Amino acid sequence: MNLAVLAPQWMTFALLALLALAAAEDAVRLRISNLISLAVLLLGIGAMWAVGFRLSLWENLLVLAAVLAVGTWLFSSGRMGGGDIKLFAATGLWFDLEGALLLLVSVALAGGLLALFILAIRMVSWSEGAKERVLVLRPKGGIPYGIAIAAGAALAVMVAQAAATTADPLTNWSAVPKAR
Repeated sequence: MNLAVLAPQWMTFALLALLALAAAEDAVRLRISNLISLAVLLLGIGAMWAVGFRLSLWENLLVLAAVLAVGTWLFSSGRMGGGDIKLFAATGLWFDLEGALLLLVSVALAGGLLALFILAIRMVSWSEGAKERVLVLRPKGGIPYGIAIAAGAALAVMVAQAAATTADPLTNWSAVPKAR
């Protein structure tokens, strides 16, 4: 069940606000607070409660578990930060399998654009003082992937909500009347 579409609108706005906060923190500190990831997770559980616990929520739990499993491997191999994994997994709880594919593609695209942007910034000649003060300018500095997670999740939420509001049965299967 796609909680980003079915949850009360204020919960979706709160999700987007928490993601923006995580992106800002990651941009400044190259860290994402566990409290933000926990808030996204608890808000997702609250959204489950608000829409009603249904059997179809197994997909959301599977997305959470899969992101944690793959993320643990990425973290242990040094390819991604732990805060990024926790935020991504907590955000994944908001999406079912179909929505998770949209989320994954959106985050990957945002991550690719972010990496290109960071690489371009690092190619510009900066003073040594600036390189020490700004984390992303350091040649061995990480990429604040929380920005990509937040941007990709926001895009996935908007696309999912737009698809849910259209009455065209070719693009929105949930709008097709069910046989009684």
